Amino acid sequence: MYKDNPPWQLRLFSCVFQLLFVPLLFLLPTGYHSLQAQILNIEQHRLESDTASNFKFKGTMGLQVFNRSAAADNPVNLFGFNSDVNALYAPGRHAYIVIGHTNYLEINEDPWLNFGFAHLRAHFYQKETLSFETYGQYSYDNFRGLDPRLLAGANLRYAFIQRTKVETVFGVGPMLESERWTHPHTNEIREVQFLKLSSYFIYRHSISAWVDLNAIVYYQTGYDSGISDFRHRVSGALNINTRLSKRWSINNSLNFSYEDKPLVPITKTIFDLRVGVSLDL
Repeated sequence: MYKDNPPWQLRLFSCVFQLLFVPLLFLLPTGYHSLQAQILNIEQHRLESDTASNFKFKGTMGLQVFNRSAAADNPVNLFGFNSDVNALYAPGRHAYIVIGHTNYLEINEDPWLNFGFAHLRAHFYQKETLSFETYGQYSYDNFRGLDPRLLAGANLRYAFIQRTKVETVFGVGPMLESERWTHPHTNEIREVQFLKLSSYFIYRHSISAWVDLNAIVYYQTGYDSGISDFRHRVSGALNINTRLSKRWSINNSLNFSYEDKPLVPITKTIFDLRVGVSLDL
């Protein structure tokens, strides 16, 4: 309807709505933590295939080193490293995906953050309404006491709607999971293995030429004989991108994760809310 720029009244309303209303989500009753959910949002990381090329690769790497202090006898030394690898090979009806991420931060030779993952996935008949996926993953989050987490699984993936502006997808399948946790207070080690049911629902909608909405919810559950009960995890992401003009846009994202019965005493609910403005030159 508005091919280039929406009316200024709509742009102004969208700007005010996002800058004033979206930050209210910070009032949610939950503890804050930089989100590294145990349920990895693959849909947010994976590249999209096209007909122009059957191979795509994207890699980034960063390094940060400095020392800074207000007192000469109390220096602060910081070392940080992060990297991302995202590769897609889609020679025909199937796609093969490799995703990797590492993030390490050290302050005065003491590790502060150390997390990452490596994910392998094969998506068979990716363009069909009904498709099939198999995957394997290794991840760790030393800040929360998880190292390692290993899993392997398979999903049936059904696309209810596949249109240019709207897409809805549902996936479900079995997953075998192995985790090793360190108790935050006693340093006791606990190792567990579960057979779980994993599912997800995806909704993408290009509401107009200037507003895009992407949402995904994951749900995993498995029976733990040690407590004679089921353990549940829910994770999700919501992204809203609004183009205010040809060059300016507002980007909002909310990621959350909830686990009802953590294996060790950690925060059950964690979230990450980001609101930003971008300029395209």
